Amino acid sequence: MDGVLYHGNRVLPGAVEFIQWLQREKKEYLFLTNNSGMTPRELGQKLERMGLKVPEEHFYTSALATAEFLKAQAPGCSAFVIGEAGLLNALYDAGITMNDVNPEYVVIGEGRTYSLDTLTRAVNLVLGGAKLIGANSDVSGNIECGIAPACRALIAPVEMATGKQAYFCGKPNPLMMRTGLRLLGCHSEEAVVIGDRMDTDMVAGIESGLDTVLVLSGETTEEMVSASDRKPDVVLPFVKDLI
Repeated sequence: MDGVLYHGNRVLPGAVEFIQWLQREKKEYLFLTNNSGMTPRELGQKLERMGLKVPEEHFYTSALATAEFLKAQAPGCSAFVIGEAGLLNALYDAGITMNDVNPEYVVIGEGRTYSLDTLTRAVNLVLGGAKLIGANSDVSGNIECGIAPACRALIAPVEMATGKQAYFCGKPNPLMMRTGLRLLGCHSEEAVVIGDRMDTDMVAGIESGLDTVLVLSGETTEEMVSASDRKPDVVLPFVKDLI
């Protein structure tokens, strides 16, 4: 969504027309976002404020993917969490409890609660045996005035201090793509992934057998595409150009 439909709170050219086209053509569609901070309802409200009306069932976030992964791995487990409402709500709904003493997992997503105190607690819990989980592997994200550090950058100090590597549940993890296809009720050969990042969106699509469309309205430049060892099927300036 960031870099495809909007930057921060600024809608990108043609995004309204693209969503109207999806709905008019009765396309099955799903917004797979690595943003773990917002719930599907909040994402829908954010788009509505920008003139884009999308029901909340059309969103699937890295927070939901993380909660589903933990529920499958260790039902009823507990976690120390650094993140926002989107991540906390998804974990609660999956039956995962919050625990800052002896949790099975330390889970980190984007969030304003990130501080030296929470970072120190996370480091020592991981050293004590908790498994380290990241909502997504994005290093940075688009904002109106530039970029902001994202989950991969925020979790790096814990990895460096503990010597442990995090497991990331969001894109390009194929688990998230397979869930998206299941929610859409289709197979990989019937679907296309559209995104602005080579390292998450395009890799996720290629490794999951989907056709791929890269838009140059976000993180990626034509030079970065040329330098990559994996190429998208189609490269367009904006998502509206797909129409």
